[in-house]
Amino acid sequence: MSVSTAFERALQMIDDGADWIDIGGESTRPDALPVTEKEELGRVLPVIQKIRQHSKIPISIDTTKASVAKAALEAGANLINDVSALSLDSQMIEVAKKFQTKVILMHRRGNPQTMQSLASYKNVATEVTQELEQKVNEALAKGISAEQIWIDPGFGFSKTAEQNWELLHRIKNFKKMGFPVVVGLSRKSFMEPKKNPKDRLLESLVSGFYAALQGVDILRVHDVVETRQMLNLAGKLLAFEQKLV
Repeated sequence: MSVSTAFERALQMIDDGADWIDIGGESTRPDALPVTEKEELGRVLPVIQKIRQHSKIPISIDTTKASVAKAALEAGANLINDVSALSLDSQMIEVAKKFQTKVILMHRRGNPQTMQSLASYKNVATEVTQELEQKVNEALAKGISAEQIWIDPGFGFSKTAEQNWELLHRIKNFKKMGFPVVVGLSRKSFMEPKKNPKDRLLESLVSGFYAALQGVDILRVHDVVETRQMLNLAGKLLAFEQKLV
């Protein structure tokens, strides 16, 4: 995707009602190949700079490289979204501490080349919770404050389709950890692998609806208009439920 295309897409998402924009320059899908720091910077910095010229909307930088995170924050990004939970680059902790930014700690085993071979769990919800707690404790021990931490169970990362569904069913486990919970369910292949990702709107909305009703704080999505409509409906249902209690 070109800089201009990414920028126009970001502006459209803002107009559609997005609360923040997530910018990444390296694919984290299974079997995705890594890119160089220079290439990643060349992809993300111009987009962040152009968005900042037009909007104050919060921007997260989706990266595992401390140098990319630092440059993105200096360019106007507001938080770090690290699929390695600050563990791949030892300097990422220092960047987060320096900028006092929020950090999203996501659960994943291995890397894009190995993660699907590591999807072995006796109890996926319990083990993912425990492994995320370990990452949280490591971050706290190194000087990240509890107020900076958000958590992401990592749907689609080192989990089978069945494990992803079980994890969604038990999403309240993560709320009990006491941190804002971020989930990325939109268009994920585990919901309907035979469909083209762009054709998984119904599955994305139903899964997002369930997550919202379970108290998830943040949904990372592609289809902003439809998701906003769904969340408005969910809010009405929750308000009605509270009146009945």
